[in-house]
Amino acid sequence: MLCPFCQTTLKADAPECPACRLTFPRTSALVGALPRLGAVVADTTHQLSAQDLVRLKKRIHSIQRRFPQLVLQVVMHVFPPDHPFSMHVFWLFNAGNFAGDSKRGKENHALLIALDPNRSEAAIMPGYGLEAFLKPETLDHLLELAGPAWQGSQWASGILHVLDGLDQLLESIAIPEKATGTTPGDF
Repeated sequence: MLCPFCQTTLKADAPECPACRLTFPRTSALVGALPRLGAVVADTTHQLSAQDLVRLKKRIHSIQRRFPQLVLQVVMHVFPPDHPFSMHVFWLFNAGNFAGDSKRGKENHALLIALDPNRSEAAIMPGYGLEAFLKPETLDHLLELAGPAWQGSQWASGILHVLDGLDQLLESIAIPEKATGTTPGDF
C-alpha cells in the first residue's frame, strides 16, 4: 500500500504515513465534507445520461449477483486540483464507507471506481478484503481499457469497459463453487 499523498510505502495497519504524517482525519480536514452521492453510480458532473446510468447500474448489479460479497461504487466527480487525485480517492473511499460499518478490514470487499473528467484521471480502489487479490498493475490495466473511450468523452462506454474487465478479473480470483464451505462468488 502506498501513501495517497506522498507515495511512500505503508503497512496496512500504519496509523499514519511515516513520511508526510497523512491520516484519514487529516485528509478529511483538508478536503472537507463528502459530496452527496447516489448509490452504485454517482455522477456529480452530470455528464452521464439517464440511459447511461441505467445501463451502468444494470451491469454492476449483474456483477454483484455473481459476487455477492462485492460492493461496487462508481463516482464521477470534479475534485479540487489542490491535492493529488490519489488522496481524493483515498478520502472518498473511506468517507463514503461503501461497504458499511460492519464490513471493515479483511471483510471490506468494496471497490470504488473514481473518475474526474476535468483532470483526466481515474482510479480503482479496492477494500482491504480485495487488495491482496487485485494488484495495482492489474487495476491500472483495467483503466487503460477505458482510455480510448474516455479520451472521446464517452464516459459510460469507458466505465463499461472497466466493468467488463473487472468481471473477468473477479472470476479468475473467486473461490470455485465446488469448494466446500463456500458460497458462489466468495473471495
